[in-house]
Amino acid sequence: MNETENSSEFYGDYVYDVCDNEISAVFSNQSVFRLVFYYTLFGLGLLGNWTVLWVLLRYTKLRTMTDVFLLNLVISDLLLAVSLPIWAYSSENIASCKLITALYQLGFYSGTLFVTLMSMDRYLAIVHAVAAIRTRTLRYGIIASIAVWFISVIMAAPQVAFASLEAEDDDNLSMHCHPIYPEQTQQFWKKRRNFSENTLGLFVCLPVMVFCYVKILLVLSRSRNSKRGKAIKLIFTVVCVFVVCWVPYNIVVFLQTLELLQIFNSCNTSNAINTAMGFAEIIALSHCCINPVIYAFIGEKFRKTVGNVLIKMSPWKLQSSGPLTSHTEETSNTPVRSDF
Repeated sequence: MNETENSSEFYGDYVYDVCDNEISAVFSNQSVFRLVFYYTLFGLGLLGNWTVLWVLLRYTKLRTMTDVFLLNLVISDLLLAVSLPIWAYSSENIASCKLITALYQLGFYSGTLFVTLMSMDRYLAIVHAVAAIRTRTLRYGIIASIAVWFISVIMAAPQVAFASLEAEDDDNLSMHCHPIYPEQTQQFWKKRRNFSENTLGLFVCLPVMVFCYVKILLVLSRSRNSKRGKAIKLIFTVVCVFVVCWVPYNIVVFLQTLELLQIFNSCNTSNAINTAMGFAEIIALSHCCINPVIYAFIGEKFRKTVGNVLIKMSPWKLQSSGPLTSHTEETSNTPVRSDF
């Protein structure tokens, strides 16, 4: 993500010669609010995503494209969540700075792409159910996942390469980890970063998701399935959550790009954008906690799998309870498509 000088612990800074950029104390590096937020998000993200990961690997069989995409989405969100509490404190060396930046960047890009792939998977499963049987396989799911991680590595590479430490005060007691671009090409790399984020989130992934779910809604509207209402609610939840979490952030990134192009020359405007970025980052980062709820626990079959696991592990389980394997077999093939 982006940041202003003396603002968040992500990557990048916008330093202008004419403005002394200000940021609310709420979003400063030493802000108690930011520290509490990071650790809360870390705890919720770790709990939710680790639970989904544990159930997927131990109690379901990864044999479809949906299973593979969900597994990789969980890994992406875990990378993002794990990096958050570390940003709360200064990095001690350049190696840890680059490692933290890599974890965050990979989770950021891959997470958005896997959410989009899961939307496309649902589109194929419902709109082209018969024709897509041969394509929605484990093999193609693995190939698509490898492609996503490859693209994510390429998009994250510049931020990791330029990640470095910089003193936050004159005493050099606190070091700040963020990309430090070469002075001659500084504007180019900043614009390239913003362009990459906007292209991915605002101009590629969002339109693809909207297209897929509009088509799905058209098909469901003609269906007499008893679970149609639940499916429609889930679709609106997925789209609305993605829009609420990521569109504000991408809009602020776009405004910062206009600022880099010197379309905005007012210091008040610059400070307003900086403050807006603080809010937008908080909303966007919350997505890594919401994903497990949307893509797993809302699904009826996945909930049944988790419920059966808890019953199996409970010391108060009834002796007459049936084996977990029969229920797991029912849910393993489509853990998140139950509402469809």
